[in-house]
Amino acid sequence: MAIYPRGAGDRVVDPGALEAVVTAIFAGCGMSDADASLLAGSLVASDRRGILSHGVMRVPDYVKKMTKDGVDPRGVPTVVSDRGAAIVIDGHNSMGQIGGTMAMRRVIERAGEIGVAFAAVRGSNHCGAMDWYTLMAAEADMIGIAGTNAIPTMAPWGGTDRIVGINPLSIAMPAASGKPFVLDFAFGATAHGKIRIYHQKDSPIPEGWAFDAEGNPTTDAGAALNGIIQPIGQHKGVGLGMAVGMLSSLLSGAGYGTESGNMEDGAVVGVDGHFFMAINVAFFEDVARFKTRTDDVIAQVHTSGRRDGVERLYVPGEIESDLEAASRDGIVLPGTAIDDIVAAGKALGVNVTALAGQ
Repeated sequence: MAIYPRGAGDRVVDPGALEAVVTAIFAGCGMSDADASLLAGSLVASDRRGILSHGVMRVPDYVKKMTKDGVDPRGVPTVVSDRGAAIVIDGHNSMGQIGGTMAMRRVIERAGEIGVAFAAVRGSNHCGAMDWYTLMAAEADMIGIAGTNAIPTMAPWGGTDRIVGINPLSIAMPAASGKPFVLDFAFGATAHGKIRIYHQKDSPIPEGWAFDAEGNPTTDAGAALNGIIQPIGQHKGVGLGMAVGMLSSLLSGAGYGTESGNMEDGAVVGVDGHFFMAINVAFFEDVARFKTRTDDVIAQVHTSGRRDGVERLYVPGEIESDLEAASRDGIVLPGTAIDDIVAAGKALGVNVTALAGQ
């Protein structure tokens, strides 16, 4: 994840007030109350965990998707194939979090019966941060695995055409401490949304994140938004991104790569694909022993040697867990992001007074 620099215009927002306003905005787009609450909750959960790129900064984009771009705010996902451990779900052009949450719940339920389950989703749209889903499995004493395709923002290593998505993958494992091991990252050096946060804060991005449109390394957030995201590990990141994209798309018949859209014209609605998997620990190992051993693995990292100047070593998901605990009373967001939410709410006739003064 990115530890974002503090900006002069940052504000502290009450999580409850934020979620209530965002829920009302999505309901104003035509979503059912339940779906609006789920979608808003997923975004606020990301902000609380410090994943601002997949938090409420997405609200104006989501409003546009549901009111102008053709995403169906009342789309109802359905199961189109259900054979043992294999489930295929059609999102019917709903927001990705709606079909994705349904899919994760289904694989958790099925893994409870037979040990392992995998759901392939098509007919979907942007589904937010993947740890939203894998944490559901970890909370059920299961291993959660989830991935999704994304609009291409990377080029093959040495290439100049954006034809590969950063296509994130998340894996979560339950731990006795209550803080699961949660891996959640894309195979680009960063996510497009993270660059947008830096751009909102008028701050340079770290070196190694992006190329400009001519393929030159850049730290200028504006140039990066119009350029190419660098893959992690050079050709290895491209290959892993392709693999997750294929798992997300080819099993369900969803769009792959440029079939899902491009940065110039935007996403093609209703063609995104995702996958969700649950592994029931109890079918393989004593759950308490597994969770204790997860803690032992984490402890190995914490107690290992550190370079001079390094105060603490982290495992995946730990920074996010700490930020989530610290955000109970307030989330720090760019002022521009709050202003954008307020503007979106006013345009829909939603009462945004709970945020307007923050």
